[in-house]
Amino acid sequence: MNGPELSVCLCAHSATGVPNTHGRMSGRRVGFWFSDKKRRRMNLDAFVQFCADRGVEVVEIDLTQPLGPQGPFDIIIHKLSDVIVEAEHNSQSQQLLDNFQSYVSAHPDTILLDPLPAMTQLLDRFASCQKMSQLNSSLRDWHICTPPYLEVHSGSELSSIQQAVITQGLTFPLICKTRVAHGSYSHEMCLLFSAASLADIHPPCVLQSFVNHGAVLYKVYVVGDKHCCVERPSIKNFPSGPCDRKTIFFNSHQVSKPESNSDLTSLDEQMVALPPPSSDAVAALVKELRAQLGLALFGVDVIVNISTHTLTVIDINIFPGYEGMPQFFSSLLSHIQSVLDQHASAGSS
Repeated sequence: MNGPELSVCLCAHSATGVPNTHGRMSGRRVGFWFSDKKRRRMNLDAFVQFCADRGVEVVEIDLTQPLGPQGPFDIIIHKLSDVIVEAEHNSQSQQLLDNFQSYVSAHPDTILLDPLPAMTQLLDRFASCQKMSQLNSSLRDWHICTPPYLEVHSGSELSSIQQAVITQGLTFPLICKTRVAHGSYSHEMCLLFSAASLADIHPPCVLQSFVNHGAVLYKVYVVGDKHCCVERPSIKNFPSGPCDRKTIFFNSHQVSKPESNSDLTSLDEQMVALPPPSSDAVAALVKELRAQLGLALFGVDVIVNISTHTLTVIDINIFPGYEGMPQFFSSLLSHIQSVLDQHASAGSS
């Protein structure tokens, strides 16, 4: 298997080949920029070699230097989330972003995977929740929904937050997430069990009704027209309704990784396992989100409500780690080829 490994995976496609050195990809130049952490997680050095073996040059971009001499690039793959978030309060990160945007503006024929505006929208959980809430109407026939949510802005009074929770139809327990949806701090969350516990939140943030889902999360990884559904551990069930339980603070990475072993994920042995999401429903979800978001490389976190068996969308992720997606390298290179071929066809017509 190419890239990071995980044992449990339900795929919506079979492995496909990629062009060899005689295919149309030969001679094309792909630039990429990822953080050091992202490079390691995705085993980018192996991807570079994988592409080289098929006649495709993949070049790492240095944002600290002018991009002009580093080009030309037919296509650039990137995850600039760190840089965009840090640019708001860091002049060095802003300069890196300016370098990138200057090159893109001067070379409009260079394709970005994915476009910066489309990607940036998901860095804000307020905007992300608004996107997800649209699924309640567009995918109702597939029994797909999103939990009720509330945007809590800086400076909000506790009493107004408590009233808004009631008005918006949220039910306890609640899960609280930071407004910024990227970076290590974005994984810090908490579970709230009463109106009084709302004093523990730190706005700006998002509150969502917690949905019991049998401690199983499904990560749907999307690469163009291919997707894969991977099972992960998740938070255990809690009794519905307010109670005097203290707020539980946790890091989502520590409860949803393949190797996670937390008290927060330990499920009652009497719980009957739920069936995985319908492959047709997941395909419909992916199709709708691709159209809504204008993205080709993203992930969706979904759970199955233990009471209604409704497929519930709880998060959307920019260019995830793709841990557990078989043939990820092949899928990514195949998508790059497809995008470049479409671009070439459009240019010659």
